[in-house]
Amino acid sequence: MVDTLLLFVSAVLVNNFVLAQFLGLCPFVGVSRRLPDAFAMGLATAFVMALAAVICHLLDRYVLQPYGLEVFSIVVFIFVVAALVQLVERVLRATSPLLHEVLGIYLPLITTNCAVLGLVLLTQRDGLSLASTVIVAVGAAAGFTLVIAMFAALREQFAESRVPAPFRGAPLVLVTAGILALAFMGFKGVGG
Repeated sequence: MVDTLLLFVSAVLVNNFVLAQFLGLCPFVGVSRRLPDAFAMGLATAFVMALAAVICHLLDRYVLQPYGLEVFSIVVFIFVVAALVQLVERVLRATSPLLHEVLGIYLPLITTNCAVLGLVLLTQRDGLSLASTVIVAVGAAAGFTLVIAMFAALREQFAESRVPAPFRGAPLVLVTAGILALAFMGFKGVGG
């Protein structure tokens, strides 16, 4: 139980994909302007991350490895991620057209989000079991959503604040992202 909790906390905070491993920075900087949009994008990406990790783990373990097809793993994983993104896009279009319109171009960009493919490749490289893959995937997805939502909330506060002219826009975004990354480095000692 303790190992499971440590694995989850490690994926959320210690090895956060955005602030510790610097994966998935495009939606982090691009989408995180309003909290509802960022949270929705985080949840959509989280869904794709978690499901892609499980499906790719099963494909790797029961199809690619037994038949000696590991050389095709990246191509297979990209197809799985693309198919899942199409599924998320269709579900959002059917259930919430307004949210689908707000997320716009960022939904198809989940396909190229390096955090999704990075998660799949890292769990494959580490040879994790299916249970550990699920825990890491859910933790990474939660960490991604947490960080993108935090950043959006900060950006909303900055929009209402008096910021000196030289710091408006990209400089403030980059400085804030750097400070958040430094704050998350404080979690490096958690778990031993």
